[in-house]
Order: sequence, then structure tokens, then C-alpha cells
Amino acid sequence: MNTLLSQLKQFSVIVADTGDFESIRKYQPRDATTNPTLLQKAADMAEYAELVQRVLRQVKKSPQPTSQEVSVAMDHLAVAFGIEILKIVPNRVSTEVDSRLSFDVEGSVAKARQLISLYEAAGVARERILIKVASSWEGICAARRLKKDKINCNLTLLFSLPQAIACAEAEVQLISPFVGRILDWFKKNTAKDYPPTEDPGVVSVTQIYKYYKKYGYKTEVMGASFRNVGEILELAGCDLLTISPTLLDELQKTPGTVARKLSAESVGDLDVPKMHMDEKTFRWMLNENQMATEKLSEGIRTFTADVIKLEKTIERKLAEV
Repeated sequence: MNTLLSQLKQFSVIVADTGDFESIRKYQPRDATTNPTLLQKAADMAEYAELVQRVLRQVKKSPQPTSQEVSVAMDHLAVAFGIEILKIVPNRVSTEVDSRLSFDVEGSVAKARQLISLYEAAGVARERILIKVASSWEGICAARRLKKDKINCNLTLLFSLPQAIACAEAEVQLISPFVGRILDWFKKNTAKDYPPTEDPGVVSVTQIYKYYKKYGYKTEVMGASFRNVGEILELAGCDLLTISPTLLDELQKTPGTVARKLSAESVGDLDVPKMHMDEKTFRWMLNENQMATEKLSEGIRTFTADVIKLEKTIERKLAEV
């Protein structure tokens, strides 16, 4: 039976937006992404208790100041989940840098190098890892630096073309424009409902995709943060689509055919001149985009709250080891 998911896989690489191993096995994506929110959910699930305990026991045995124990455990846990995910997916996993470093180039670079060193110590090649960094100016600068170390990045919390252009000029590996969060903002601020073809998040990602293809940028576009299947289907053909287990399940259970909406050949109608994005231009254009400014700021705060919540969970579990 042709399902929407099987059809979609013909046009876009499907990525599982989860830290749950069973969901990843079920939907057979090529890549997977994680973040502190997903790790928090997984860390509290009974089926992962043994993995969490093993990691925390190792951290307890290793020499480091007590003040750094939780931070070290966070890194080791993120990498441990990443390693297990890489046993299931054939390609890459994204592991996130602490969002509190979103405006700290040196801190982001150091944290990324630390995460990569943990993966490589476990025998995982850096080519299989994407380091997730927020699409702030500092995050993009950090990604540019890391590229020189052959450390590839996934630029997250991306809501606008200026952010996307800056990422492309920094030659980052992949961007994750957030479709659903853009829709959330417009629904809240206009009190309107949008059909998938007019969805502001879909329109934004379509513009970014066409800009990249028209001007020959190699940075991959991965649509993210979907609210419904309609948004996903309107972006069929986007390089990658990262999808939650709930929506993956709906796509897998629904029979039907999918039409390709995006391709490298379909960029002729893009009416956007090529732009250069230095820091002053970036900050001005981002400031002029109220939605992108608010959603980037809100996203960093939300991710930070999730990091702190995970830290408290890890601190409690470390005390029990």
C-alpha cells in the first residue's frame, strides 16, 4: 500500500524528531535530531533507565570537580543517546549545544568540540554528527569556525531569509527553518487560519529553498517544527524534513499519493536578488522582521528552560547513583 510517508520518502530525506529509539526503528528515517526537551522525555522513560544509570555511574567514577559533574553528565548523556540512535539510523544524528551559549561564539565552539571529542572517543566519526546551534549571529559565526575543523552544524531556531542567507554564506551544512512556530506567531497576531498553501511557515521555507537552489548554495534545508500533515506535504521535495513521531504515524497510516512541490528546477519564479549578509545587515534585517526576532528570542528562552529542567533531573539522578 502506498502511504503518504512512503511517497514522501521519494522526494525528501525523512528525519525523526525524537530521542525515542523505538519510534526511530518504526519509521526508518535516514537521520534523527535530539534536543534537551526530547532527552528529558527519554531520560524519564523506564525503558531508558539502564542507559541513563550507566552513563551517570561512569560520570561519578571519572575525576572532575563536583561543580562540573552535572555539566559533564549532560554532555555524556546527550552523546550516549546519539550513539544509540546512530546504531539505528544509517546517516547522521544532531546533538545540541547548550542554548545559553547562543550569544557566545567561543563557548559554542568549545562545547561543540567537546561533544565531538566524546563521539570520536566512542568510535563515531564526526561526519555522522551535526552540532545544533541557534541561528543567532554568534551561532552562525561559531558554525563558520567549526566548519574549518570539519565539524558540521545544524542551525536551528531559524525563522527568516536573512538568517538563512547568513548560514549559507558561512557554508554551514544544514539549516532547520521552523515551519510551525512561524504559523503559531501569525495565527496569534492575525487571528486568522491559514490553509497549507498559504501557511506563512511553508511560504518562508519555500522561499529559502528556492533562494539556495537559484544561487547555488550547498547548505541543506531541513523543514522542522510541523503542526500538521498539510504543512509537510506542501514541502515535499525539500532536502530534508524532520517530523515528530505523532505526525510520522499519521503519514504512515494514511494511504495516498504525494506530489512533489519543491525541486531545484522550480526556482524560476523567485523574485529575490542575491544579498550579502554582514553583521550590520543581518542585525538590521532581523530587527525589521518582528516575527523572526520574537521567535528566535522566545526559542532560546524555551530551549534554556528545557536545559535547566534536564539539569535538575540529572542532578537528582546523580544523587541517587
